[in-house]
Amino acid sequence: MKKMSVTSRIIIAVGSLAMCIMFFVPAWSIYLIAPQYPEGLSMQIWLYKLSGQVDIINGLNHYIGMNHIEEQMFPEFSFLIYVLAFFVLLGLAVAITGSRKLLLSYLVLSVLGGIAALIDFYQWGYKYGHDLDPAAAIQVPGLSYQPPLIGHKKLLNFDAYSYPDTGGWIIVGVTFIFFIIWIIEWRKQKKQKK
Repeated sequence: MKKMSVTSRIIIAVGSLAMCIMFFVPAWSIYLIAPQYPEGLSMQIWLYKLSGQVDIINGLNHYIGMNHIEEQMFPEFSFLIYVLAFFVLLGLAVAITGSRKLLLSYLVLSVLGGIAALIDFYQWGYKYGHDLDPAAAIQVPGLSYQPPLIGHKKLLNFDAYSYPDTGGWIIVGVTFIFFIIWIIEWRKQKKQKK
């Protein structure tokens, strides 16, 4: 079986190295906008830490009985940098070997990893938004405060937005490009066989 073209392999190598940017930028963002905060409040989730106006958000959430957001709540911070390093190295291995099968394995692992990350984030959001202090100052019977997984959700007088940040978009973009390369190389191989 022929290897992928040199162009495809170079693009895969560059894409894999581009993912290293994610070590230095946030992967995900949550924004809150309300009449009393028209400029909005933000929290960024990195591979290994939180940033943004977490203290202010915690102060507001205290009134409705939500737990304080702390980095200790995310055990994933202890290993996500290694997961990213694995994908960078695997991408470089694909570029060096030129193997379409290895690229397919990379793509399958990427999709499974993405699904696992979304499920994990949803479970955290569900627990965070439903596990409320029964002695909270503000209580609305039957109302939970689970943040949106992706997109927009109204939470009392706050509009909450959740979506990928710079690092997340890099991963989405690189994975999409790798899918395109795999399809092009697969079709080229198919034509050659004919």
